[in-house]
Amino acid sequence: MQQISQQLQQVIQRVNQACDKVGRNPDEVQLLAVSKKQDCATIRAAFEAGQCHFGENYVQEALEKMQQLSDLDITWHLIGALQSNKTLEVAESFAWVHSVDRLKIAQRLSKQRPDHLLPLNICLQVNIDDQQSKSGCQLNEVESLVKEILLLPRLSLRGLMVIPQAGNHQAFEQLANLRQQLLATIPNLSAQVFDTLSMGMSDDLEQAIAAGSTMVRVGTAIFGKRLS
Repeated sequence: MQQISQQLQQVIQRVNQACDKVGRNPDEVQLLAVSKKQDCATIRAAFEAGQCHFGENYVQEALEKMQQLSDLDITWHLIGALQSNKTLEVAESFAWVHSVDRLKIAQRLSKQRPDHLLPLNICLQVNIDDQQSKSGCQLNEVESLVKEILLLPRLSLRGLMVIPQAGNHQAFEQLANLRQQLLATIPNLSAQVFDTLSMGMSDDLEQAIAAGSTMVRVGTAIFGKRLS
């Protein structure tokens, strides 16, 4: 598992260099290790190498890993599409959900979040280039969704997430601009809380960081090819 540690350090170095290039503090960018289809031994190796935040796409797979890795202080993020019949399990088990794309999902997560846990951190996924194959709300829906979600008591609306078409680096700037527009037009939206731009992956994290990303979701560059 030494290879995992080495690859993780290489990614951290890429993040640091990308921040240096644009005059940003590397502490402003959280590395989220995308561990879908990776086994528990691999995740444990990454944790032991210093990685604490892990992103999963599939709820049932993630829940099984949480049980097997319960001795580790991992912060679990759901980054895959979320169906309404899975919201209870997610509300009870995750710290973050990056893929909220409609009010019904947010309402269910808020209602089902246990009182003994901190409010669930969520990001709105924006389908910024209108891809039929991708989840996410439309640009013209974002402002009204933000206003509605701010009223939900067991959620903390932390920011926006995007998975743009490959090579569409302009989408990162669009998302950053959208966050600024929302902060300027919604009075009770706080920049201290609404502080997250979840964007950038293995192939484009440098471009995302240059545009203002605060959380890059990296799988392949850390773990290599996913297990089948």
